Amino acid sequence: MATPALPPFGADDGFVHVRGARLHNLRDVAVDLPRGRLVAFTGVSGSGKSSLAFGTIHGESQRRYLESVAPFARRLIGSAVDPRVESVTGMPPTVALEQRSTVGGARSTVGTTTNLSNAIRLLYSRAGEHPADILEQGHASPSGLPSGRLTSDFFSPNTPDGACPRCHGAGVLREPTQSSMVPDDSLSIADGAIAAWPGAWLGKNFRDILATLGVDIHAPWRELPEATRDWILHTEEQPVVTVEPVREPGQAHGTYRGQWRSVERYLRDTVSHSAAESTRRRALTHFEMSVCPLCEGHRLGPDALRVTYVGLPIWQLTQQPLDELLTSLSTRFEALPEVEGTPEDEAERILLPTVLPVLRTIVGLGLGHLALDRPARTLSTGELQRLRLAAQLRSGLFGVAYVLDEPSAGLHPSEKDVLRHLLDSFLAEGNSVLLVEHDMTLVADADWVIDVGPGAGTDGGEVLYSGVVEGLSEAEESMTARYLDPGPLALRGPGDVREARGRLEVDALTARTLRDVDLRLPLGTFTAVTGVSGAGKSTLVTHCLGTILGERVRTTVADEPDPSADAGAEDLSAGLVGAGHGAGSDQDRGGEQVRHGEVRGAEGIDRLVHITQKPIGRTPRSCLATYTGFFDRVRRLFADTPEARRRGWGVGRFSYNVAEGRCPECSGTGQIEVELVFLPGSYATCPLCHGRRYADETLEVRWEGLTIAEVLELSVARAREVFAGDPRITRALDALAAIGLGYLTLGQSATELSGGEAQRIKLATELQRSVRGHSVYLLDEPTSGLHPADVDLLVGELNRLVDGGQSVVVVEHDQRVIAQSDHVIDMGPGAGDKGGRIIARGAPAEILEAPDSATGAELRKVARPERS
Repeated sequence: MATPALPPFGADDGFVHVRGARLHNLRDVAVDLPRGRLVAFTGVSGSGKSSLAFGTIHGESQRRYLESVAPFARRLIGSAVDPRVESVTGMPPTVALEQRSTVGGARSTVGTTTNLSNAIRLLYSRAGEHPADILEQGHASPSGLPSGRLTSDFFSPNTPDGACPRCHGAGVLREPTQSSMVPDDSLSIADGAIAAWPGAWLGKNFRDILATLGVDIHAPWRELPEATRDWILHTEEQPVVTVEPVREPGQAHGTYRGQWRSVERYLRDTVSHSAAESTRRRALTHFEMSVCPLCEGHRLGPDALRVTYVGLPIWQLTQQPLDELLTSLSTRFEALPEVEGTPEDEAERILLPTVLPVLRTIVGLGLGHLALDRPARTLSTGELQRLRLAAQLRSGLFGVAYVLDEPSAGLHPSEKDVLRHLLDSFLAEGNSVLLVEHDMTLVADADWVIDVGPGAGTDGGEVLYSGVVEGLSEAEESMTARYLDPGPLALRGPGDVREARGRLEVDALTARTLRDVDLRLPLGTFTAVTGVSGAGKSTLVTHCLGTILGERVRTTVADEPDPSADAGAEDLSAGLVGAGHGAGSDQDRGGEQVRHGEVRGAEGIDRLVHITQKPIGRTPRSCLATYTGFFDRVRRLFADTPEARRRGWGVGRFSYNVAEGRCPECSGTGQIEVELVFLPGSYATCPLCHGRRYADETLEVRWEGLTIAEVLELSVARAREVFAGDPRITRALDALAAIGLGYLTLGQSATELSGGEAQRIKLATELQRSVRGHSVYLLDEPTSGLHPADVDLLVGELNRLVDGGQSVVVVEHDQRVIAQSDHVIDMGPGAGDKGGRIIARGAPAEILEAPDSATGAELRKVARPERS
């Protein structure tokens, strides 16, 4: 008897149906989008497209997944995801790759980000050439394999087996030395020879203890016996003595019991335990850094460094550019015997196919110049996302929706074909791809487009169009439609650009991949530094120019964390022996020094304004209003209200960093950090104050009908109306609105900002100041995350700076920005060691003629040269 067919359950039309989306500024949105297709979400910055793609669609998928976890875990994380939508049907599981400017810890690298490090370590363990004495030791070692080989843990500096026992896997040592603790040995202890000691009472206490112990504190340091000097600086002894201090007339002269600590012990205790960041920073200035003598900076134990694979120890292999590593491993794989070989051959046959596809994709995405040991924190947000995209190739997922946040960020136009090929591979495997994208070439190539707008913030949140790309031109309110087919691009020729007001010249510039570059930078102009990914643009501008000018100008304005936030400091003591901290910084590992010949023209520059995409803070405590500085004035307005004066409340009461006025549950952050066992931690809205940051009593005071929490919920655009009568506040708000940030709320936390938004907030903070003299502005891809309409706003502000006599230098891929610049410095011709040279310079129209320039080749495709 035939088996009866199962009746159909539900109907599937191949679409995802979203109904009643109300997250952030979305206005009860209803939209349909096809599965198995490339769908682009577009709209001006802040229109709500990310809220729809990430917050709603991915958020609902994540919420449903979390519902499947154990009840006790769901109780802990139930508030972590709230997509605020009535229904989403036809939705596949989602994988989200957002633009994040933060990465893992200090030891996170390209290899760990892509998970390639695991396979490489296994290759060294199972297929590497082990010296005979290691194999013999391995038989008796509980950490070794039965064959005598080292396990993969021995090849990781982040494990007890693998970390160098001298530097604990840091590769560098930071230790106090006599010269760092006592810089002037002609002084006596009484006169301050021991510069590492603290001031005030504690420093005098140390001096009094030494005097009590019989040390001559009035003799020059160099005349003290060597044994005495060594004991003072390094002893582990901690004697307790009765001190009779010498006091000024009128002061108490009582004795006390004092315990001695050597200068080195004091410094280490301060770095490890002091809660004051300034104190820790001061203590660290008395540590000298050196390469670990045992591992020679390679971070691994001696045995692991002797094992080779493809003829190289692991530290050399992980320093190879990825394009060279791909060639090496591909050759190795092709040379493997077709028939069953040795256990080592079989290990390679299993492991290499997991590595090679990811390497090919990474190299194709323009990241072949990177190396596996490149610290992740030195990568741009675009580079990080492309690495994560490449790593997804090995996941083998089917039927999921990849939700991607501007994967084109940081890509040169010549590299976008490879990105599209990668997206096509996801689609070919039966998946869907949802892009939040501003790049019009990718949008034009999509199967479906959803345009959100018409404006930003409260002026957005509506779906203006949902359908095939060809129909977008019919959406009258769409800003995107105006830029989808803008026509030929007009380039400035030599006669159309501003005349330089001087020139900064640097001879024989050498750093990282730059080799003897002669830089000639016109001042008083708008200069764009271009080139493929990894060509040396950021090295030239951010690293070299930032360093050289920072040493020569009177005033430097550089990235600093939010001064009013108590976000955790970076690991200042990285590489500090005995303090239990992580690996040293990229600078610690060498290769960061800027070397150059003569510098000319810097004498005419008064200020350096160096703005990167580093976040303005690391926790929700840092926000837009505090970083830009105008929140101090807002708090003063609340403190001056009659109700606040009646209660005796000052300005501090209205700070969410002060215990008296803030919410006691979340300590003023408005969010609670949720740590998950099997998932990355996240922030959830505080259940007591519901994200308002303040205690209920504080919110009883109102100014112009608003509580302080309601002020923080205002968008920049709305706040301009509310504070129109206060010039100090409106000056800051006008600067934010002028560069396209009118959609952000005043209380927008640092953790919710993209790298591009953080950079523009810093720029707006600078724009509101009244400055005299000649300033040089250095910016790294300031258009990142901007809709073309907002790019026009930003470029207008940058041109206003130049018209006012300042110099602007931007690292940029956006062809419309390049076309409007006065001068172009094109780096290349390739990436990494194949780049690092200036291959073309001049007005934008002149770059077209450069034979080796990828930038010129791409401009020729879209340009309408206007030559004079």
